[in-house]
Amino acid sequence: MSVAKRDYYEVLGVERTADDQALKSAYRKLALKHHPDRNPGNAEAEEKFKEAAEAYSVLSDSQKRAAYDRYGHQGVSGAAGGAGFDPSAFQDFSDIIGDFFGFGDLFGGGGQGRRRNRAQRGEDIRYDLEIEFDAAMRGLSAEIQVPRLEECGRCHGKGAEPEDGLTTCPMCHGRGEVIFQQSFLSVRRTCSQCGGRGQIIRRPCKECRGDGYLRTERKLKITIPAGVDNGTRLRLTGEGQHGANGGPPGDLYVVVRVKEHAVFVREEDDLHCKVPINIAQAALGTDLDVLTFDGLQTVKAPEGTQSGARLRIKGLGVPHLNGHGRGDLYVHIEVRIPTKLNKEQRKLFEQLKEVLPEENEPEEKGLFDKVKDYFM
Repeated sequence: MSVAKRDYYEVLGVERTADDQALKSAYRKLALKHHPDRNPGNAEAEEKFKEAAEAYSVLSDSQKRAAYDRYGHQGVSGAAGGAGFDPSAFQDFSDIIGDFFGFGDLFGGGGQGRRRNRAQRGEDIRYDLEIEFDAAMRGLSAEIQVPRLEECGRCHGKGAEPEDGLTTCPMCHGRGEVIFQQSFLSVRRTCSQCGGRGQIIRRPCKECRGDGYLRTERKLKITIPAGVDNGTRLRLTGEGQHGANGGPPGDLYVVVRVKEHAVFVREEDDLHCKVPINIAQAALGTDLDVLTFDGLQTVKAPEGTQSGARLRIKGLGVPHLNGHGRGDLYVHIEVRIPTKLNKEQRKLFEQLKEVLPEENEPEEKGLFDKVKDYFM
């Protein structure tokens, strides 16, 4: 059962109207408090750090923030969090400390504005796919529809009307950063008005309404190999979110969930099933017909087979994923004790009772009592 994500504004502890500086300040405090380098071995602190980094990665980007404000978590699914989100790649501890005290921007050393204008790899996307047990055994080809944000064809991701939708930022004059004196030092800061881009939107794009991206459903054909199990991840390179500023796209991870089977239970690459037999078959031995994924197979239960005995059929289990060979099939025997006897059956059992030796061993009695209780 998945746990609902917290609201990103709640995570950072800011209002929905918070500007870039307020977001950055809130994130710095949380990152400094919960970073794993300062809390070694503290899993709770690590999760809080990842949660804060994920929230800031969305809200600090105007396009992602607009999509989140409009559609909630669904609007940025795959754009943050998910299988491919790595907060350490977003901003490491030295970046936080440097930015907090202003060292990263001294003497033109580069700041948030410059990082934003660089080509960035797109985020990875996770897609959960449920398949039948039989399909996991044999493999299949499937067509899936993956929701993701596609670059707006009208504005090419800029969020502004072509030709005259963008204008030079009046605060930084297109540089993306402002310079001011701090004591005898010249300090560069990311422009708070344009977010480091050097331009601001004057007329939002009519197609995407300023978001720069449109939410679409992308159809993909995928091949599921035989032998996949619950949690198997299949990677489709380049099928994730588009990269920013001409960066490469992320990847798509298809996470497989296999439904339970009515007869077979899987343990690693082995299959297990139960087959009932009666007392006479158990005592005299019998040939059992077992319906497997490879058709009807015959396995011999020897004389004196006890309830719980396990018979092995080699090589009829699950195919080894991305390898050769298969696991085994184990047939578990259940000796069923009749609960009602007709006259003839009772007479035969009474005759059998007279000729069989008495079994006084507690373990043997306990075994038959257990079997009788199971089938009563």
